[in-house]
Amino acid sequence: MSSSRKLQVSSPVPADIDIANSVEPLHIAEIAKDLNLSPLHYDLYGKYKAKVLLSAFDELQGQEDGYYVVVGGITPTPLGEGKSTTTVGLCQALGAYLDKKVVTCLRQPSQGPTFGIKGGAAGGGYSQVIPMDEFNLHLTGDIHAITASNNLLAAAIDTRIFHEASQSDKALFNRLCPPNKEGKRSFSDIMFRRLNKLGISKTSPEELTPEEVKKFARLDIDPDSITWRRVMDVNDRFLRKITVGQGPEEKGMTRETGFDISVASEIMAVLALTTSLGDMRERLGKMVIGNSKAGDPITADDLGVGGALTVLMKDAINPTLMQTLEGTPVLVHAGPFANIAHGNSSIVADKIALKLVGPGGFVVTEAGFGSDIGTEKFMNIKCRYSGLTPQCAIVVATVRALKMHGGGPDVVAGRPLDRAYVSENVSLVEAGCVNLAKHISNTKAYGVNVVVAVNMFSTDTEAELNAVRKFSMDAGAFDAVICSHHAHAGKGAVDLGIAVEKACQNVTQPLRFLYPLDISIKDKIEAIAKSYGASGVEYSDQAEKQIEMYTQQGFSNLPICMSKTQYSFSHDASKKGAPSGFVLPIRDVRGSIGAGFIYPLVGTMSTMPGLPTRPCFYEIDIDTVTGKVRGLS
Repeated sequence: MSSSRKLQVSSPVPADIDIANSVEPLHIAEIAKDLNLSPLHYDLYGKYKAKVLLSAFDELQGQEDGYYVVVGGITPTPLGEGKSTTTVGLCQALGAYLDKKVVTCLRQPSQGPTFGIKGGAAGGGYSQVIPMDEFNLHLTGDIHAITASNNLLAAAIDTRIFHEASQSDKALFNRLCPPNKEGKRSFSDIMFRRLNKLGISKTSPEELTPEEVKKFARLDIDPDSITWRRVMDVNDRFLRKITVGQGPEEKGMTRETGFDISVASEIMAVLALTTSLGDMRERLGKMVIGNSKAGDPITADDLGVGGALTVLMKDAINPTLMQTLEGTPVLVHAGPFANIAHGNSSIVADKIALKLVGPGGFVVTEAGFGSDIGTEKFMNIKCRYSGLTPQCAIVVATVRALKMHGGGPDVVAGRPLDRAYVSENVSLVEAGCVNLAKHISNTKAYGVNVVVAVNMFSTDTEAELNAVRKFSMDAGAFDAVICSHHAHAGKGAVDLGIAVEKACQNVTQPLRFLYPLDISIKDKIEAIAKSYGASGVEYSDQAEKQIEMYTQQGFSNLPICMSKTQYSFSHDASKKGAPSGFVLPIRDVRGSIGAGFIYPLVGTMSTMPGLPTRPCFYEIDIDTVTGKVRGLS
């Protein structure tokens, strides 16, 4: 690609933020020009970011798509195995060294982990998205828009309960449909959605019978059924459980609720799975916040707020254009939790990117956590809604993680690695390859070619790396490549780029989903559990009750989004390798109806992380002379 450039690298590899600050980004208009993206189809956000408008897709609709590649990984250690780094490194190789048109599609990171334990998510070493500080912080405000939208809906819920408790049916109706200056009442446009749902075809408030007035005006929300929580984009453990309504003017109407981190909001999942502005409007309106006391689902449109939520999200639907260290384009968009949501960047970004690169070009997108979570949800949820088919799936592996799966000591974030991980032990690596083999076979089952990317660390030996490569090929991978993109930028992933191109050119099977949508919720859950290695599934009484409710409400045809630990194929994070014969326990089942999936809870998943004793923010500061951010990792 013409705007790309080859980096001069240093050894040892400097800190991520130092590398990011050492490279002057190109003006984002140059990146856009390289993609033949007209200035009519993007809005600048400063020099180095731009929002790509949906009109870009509309103009290119007749263009043939490029190749579609998804990056997953083996079951990771708590340190992560470099999926984002590999995604960026591969794209730098394709664009800067192999002269291919390429777009990287990544999730926007939450600010919670940036200041907490994990740090940022812009890649690492010489394979990063820049400006790294802007990528990891506010970006173009999408997460703030989600926070505002989510909390508007939360406010609407509690306020509606409050007003319904203190007013008669007639008073409530009169305030919902007040007379104008001429004394005439009318329904607002959004009210017709509720009227249609209730089977009321009348168009004037005066025409409603007292019974219809009650049905229309009184949502009668069951406070115990409310699943909608407030959000903020900060790790704050003390907001996990709170009580609202303690002010004297709320008349004792207290309710126990809590905060989630913003990226756990269903609105984030809606953003990631939407295909157009109209589709987003419908999904936001269909979000279910709880039930009425009669057991009927209550939606955002029932509360009259679906349109307002869409207005708050109207700019967030446009992906953000950025660049890698080597000047290849990146679309950053959406960042849903990879546990309670599907952990993939947006359909909109992928669709625009595939048109921009065109035939022979590449769009590389990352799926969160190991392929049992991220790739599975990419295939069965994201590809179902997008209608897109990947030609190649990458499984990122590290010697470090394979040693852990082979029986190595625990890997703990913040503690030095045990000697086993920094000295040669081929037999430990080989023992851990059962985990890699399971990820390869699971991913191949979708009908895509699987390429293993072995993300090399400086302590890995040739014998260990060769053992991983041989095992990968024996397990059925299309190819397996040793990569050094962290230390050598795109040059270190050229062989991976060549392997991916060959894999994309040699697809022989159609995309196969793990399960059809028209089977029961339990059958879908059990199909996924079987792919993990489970011999069966055990449901709590609460899970049974929820499955029955969602089935009765007509939601059993939705795909399943399993919420489980990323540190094992099973529900038990301590079970490494490829466990089998276990019974998967389903504690609860919940629905993200607007986003379009049912999510069973396997064990307890925190939706609001906490801060450690020494958070990342200890290292983060600003150079007050240059204005450069220091200490981001």
